[in-house]
Amino acid sequence: MIDIGANLTHDSFDKDRADVIHNARALGVDAFVITGSDVTCSQKAKALAHEYTDCCYATAGIHPHHASEFNGETQEQLQELLNDDKVVAVGETGLDYFRDFSPRAAQIFSFEQHIQLAIENEMPLFLHQREAHVDFGPILQAHRDALSNVVVHCFTDNEKALFDYLDLDCYIGITGWICDERRGKHLIDLVKNIPNDRLLIETDAPYLIPRNLSPKPKSRRNEPKYLPHIAEFIAAHHPMGFAELKAATVANSKKFFQI
Repeated sequence: MIDIGANLTHDSFDKDRADVIHNARALGVDAFVITGSDVTCSQKAKALAHEYTDCCYATAGIHPHHASEFNGETQEQLQELLNDDKVVAVGETGLDYFRDFSPRAAQIFSFEQHIQLAIENEMPLFLHQREAHVDFGPILQAHRDALSNVVVHCFTDNEKALFDYLDLDCYIGITGWICDERRGKHLIDLVKNIPNDRLLIETDAPYLIPRNLSPKPKSRRNEPKYLPHIAEFIAAHHPMGFAELKAATVANSKKFFQI
């Protein structure tokens, strides 16, 4: 399996990062795409991808929470990162109107600049959208023809948003959010609508630990080793069986990131 979104640069992994990667690989998670959420994080993600060259890759971008940091200097730093062979996508970028940690105008500007970087570098785009489809959808649609592969990662939205993204030929990333009986129940009905060749799976570790793990772990830190659990839960609600889902998501991940 391939975890297409793991925040392995997070400081919660500083004391046992090697063990976290080893434990996940022992359970069949063969590769990890490490999410870059600001310039420093993206640089650390690239360094980890070079340290674990046989299993790790990185993205480079500025999360909408940090969009107010985007400027000419950070754009140059991102471009330098994108020149590296282990950096396989532009992002994380997009819009987050749930937290609104950066002004919405700054988020839109940063999002559009990331889109241009993806177009100019002919690279995949790794996207975040939360409660912002009203602006996110039209911006993406306006540029979609010029972009290569696009994934809406950690999808948590409604049916309309899902079908809009599928109509734009986007990949959809599903996390352990689907295992949350409080917030993710609607995804159980929606996931069956994701075509076999558009489904990607991820943990978003250390966030979004599946709530239905049994026995419940003592730590609330999510890890890539829980990706098989997420995949099994998705398979239980998708036309694909577990073995087929594993094979499809690995093939989709390799095609998406060209790895």
